[in-house]
Amino acid sequence: MKTSPVTTADLQRSVISVPPLCHDDDLGLDAAENARLVAHLANGGVTTLMYGGNANFYNVGVTEYPAILEMLEEIAGEDAWVIPSSGPDFGKLMDQAAILKHTNFPTAMVLPLVFPKTSSGVEAGIRAFVEAVGKPAIAYIKGDGYLDPDQVAGLLDEGIVCAVKYARVLEDPTKDTYLEELTKVADTGRIISGIGERPVIAHWRSFGLRAFTSGSVCVAPFASTEILRCLQAGDIATAEKIRAAFLPLEDLRDDISPLCVLHKAVDLAGIAKTGPLLPMLSDMVGAASKTEELRHVSKALLAYNEETRVAV
Repeated sequence: MKTSPVTTADLQRSVISVPPLCHDDDLGLDAAENARLVAHLANGGVTTLMYGGNANFYNVGVTEYPAILEMLEEIAGEDAWVIPSSGPDFGKLMDQAAILKHTNFPTAMVLPLVFPKTSSGVEAGIRAFVEAVGKPAIAYIKGDGYLDPDQVAGLLDEGIVCAVKYARVLEDPTKDTYLEELTKVADTGRIISGIGERPVIAHWRSFGLRAFTSGSVCVAPFASTEILRCLQAGDIATAEKIRAAFLPLEDLRDDISPLCVLHKAVDLAGIAKTGPLLPMLSDMVGAASKTEELRHVSKALLAYNEETRVAV
């Protein structure tokens, strides 16, 4: 497992997967199923694993945090880079910092607190977390009023933050005044397009972002990796063609719940048994017809992944 400091090259060497966390029926960790999912990703060329929102780290307790970190380190491949998350509230952030400081993970992502917060308070919280851990963090910008662009640039310049996951959802990702301002003052090589395959091409072409996260990569890792390879080669047309195969699953995620649908999709596709979600979340796929639609879409994307592997 990667333990060295985070570089720009690390951010770009693999699609940054954001997997679900597999549990057994009693909500305990299922190491075997989590390992199956990690192996599926590695088989598709994905070696970076960011355990955040899709893994429901928002609802992970401090007492179970050490066991999760230990499991993630055990199931990671030799070439893998594992990024756990912390927070989002300040108390949990600092409790988890005391645990993280004794591990080999080179960074952790600070989950975004929705309420109550101020931008100056968020900056102070991230600084306190990094000081306690002794390693830089990854900031996660998901909405307005979290951190101003100048604050982000300052945290990057000082080495407090080693990267930024940018995940503001807009109808047209090419028209983004915040991202436009951020890329004027911050190193674009450190800004990660953080909303999956849908906006990645727009972020790549319009704003110069060169790394992206994905949840759906857990179903089709080879195909998602091909998007990254095509973008790096300047083959936008092929990247757009491959991305189109991801949109049916992304549409269901957006319509119902990005986290809950991905959790179920990995299971329905037969990749790994993800089990129940930790409360305060639950299965939100809904009616049997939606479950069957998700099963069809997930299996179709998995089949496309294998077709892409054969075609390349």
